[in-house]
Amino acid sequence: MLQKSETLGIVGGGILGMTLALRLAQQGKQVTLIESSDRLGGLADAWELGDIMWDRHYHVTLLSDTHLRSLLNELGLERDMKWVETKTGFYNDGKLYSISNAIEFLRFFPLNIIDKLRFAFTIIYGSRITDWKKLEKISVSDWLTKWSGKHTFEKIWLPLLRSKLGENYKKASASFIWAIIARLYAARRTGLKKELFGYLPGGYSRILERFTEVLVESNVSIKLNHKIKNVESLETSNKDIINVEFDNGSYAEFDRVVLTVPAPVAVKVCSGLSDDEIRRLQDIEYQGIICASLLLKKPISKFYVTNITDTWVPFTGVIEMTALVDRSQFNGNALVYLPKYVVPDDPAFELSDRELEEKFITALVHMYPRFERSDVLCFQVSRVRHVLAIATLNYSERLPSIKTSIPNLFILNSAHILNGTLNVNETIQLAEKSVEQMFR
Repeated sequence: MLQKSETLGIVGGGILGMTLALRLAQQGKQVTLIESSDRLGGLADAWELGDIMWDRHYHVTLLSDTHLRSLLNELGLERDMKWVETKTGFYNDGKLYSISNAIEFLRFFPLNIIDKLRFAFTIIYGSRITDWKKLEKISVSDWLTKWSGKHTFEKIWLPLLRSKLGENYKKASASFIWAIIARLYAARRTGLKKELFGYLPGGYSRILERFTEVLVESNVSIKLNHKIKNVESLETSNKDIINVEFDNGSYAEFDRVVLTVPAPVAVKVCSGLSDDEIRRLQDIEYQGIICASLLLKKPISKFYVTNITDTWVPFTGVIEMTALVDRSQFNGNALVYLPKYVVPDDPAFELSDRELEEKFITALVHMYPRFERSDVLCFQVSRVRHVLAIATLNYSERLPSIKTSIPNLFILNSAHILNGTLNVNETIQLAEKSVEQMFR
């Protein structure tokens, strides 16, 4: 175990880095949390949208998100959570369908009764699988075709996979879709009759503000606006130390350092990684996201999530936050997210906000006859190139170890979520599980 006198540097102030910092500080370690931007939170941070402050990307808490709920309880916030039963929509061949319950699903037009039964069986069967490693050996398309049938795969599953992974769906293993199914069915596996979605009034801005207060109270030193330029091991007279150099010319020395940045960034800033480590890190394939936030005069849908299978639509889903969050949180207005998942070098990243707004608003006008351009009060775009690590074939076997060949340097990021999908609950769980693994 680490000695209390040892110093720890954690690079990356997202939820993963914040959770690591808190747990290690609670063990009496001297922790410094380093973040390149002017605020903590990473993908979970908030921003000003018109006259409101809300999450930059969409988030939802499930009843079964025990790690997140435990942390919120620790922060004194869990008691304020609001729990809501939401509806799910499907946009297929130019029409909107509700598939929020079994009866609506059976009426779902694009599939015949046999296809519907096979589709439902695939989800139920997938929710009961416990050995996820076997699913790493088979492609997601082969697995879904086997259980749902070719027609259902091409009509429903394939457009959904493409909406999340693009053509990279061909590289994904069946564990990718299993992780999504497993999370949605987690509440039922624990005996709850249904899954409710939750949110905290004030959103993640409130969570991060309180989280930061607790970190400070726990004697965590926080360095904002410190972008990493280089990380290397240095030999001193009696031990190895990790030197962290910043873009501004300053540097800091620690006994141990944990990098929570995406794999491509880690490869770029770490001096001394082995060829095998570099190869494994570079082999991790990411999806990025272009996520538009729209503050509207009124809601456009009764569905919290609308899945889209029509390929002409320029975004990959519609997230109607007002179906979950009380409109009072948005000063009586409505908030909609329009995510578009793309590869990190997709040309869409170069489109201006105005160009994306024209494409996205035009599609909304077509999809929702009651929606008008004049309803838009504010339109803002978030662009992140490395968000989701794709669960490729044999992913867990090819992933590099958290502990690197550089003494006292660790690389831990969302790519190390092996049997789940990227969300705040899984991120917190990864941090808490990794503390023991890294610092035995």
